[in-house]
Amino acid sequence: MGILDDAKETVGATAKKAGRAVEDGVDKVKDKVDEMKAEAEVKKAEAELDATKARNEAKDKLRD
Repeated sequence: MGILDDAKETVGATAKKAGRAVEDGVDKVKDKVDEMKAEAEVKKAEAELDATKARNEAKDKLRD
């Protein structure tokens, strides 16, 4: 039974290692998605800032 027990331990260890690898991969994907969302929010804020500046400049020209 020693060989069978060793095989079970090896399979168990391999399964745990594979599970950790999958979890790490999922975490990396989630991190990348969070990063992309943050970058999109920054770009949106920059675009809103540019639009506000342009609108204010247009109003200033109309006042002159």
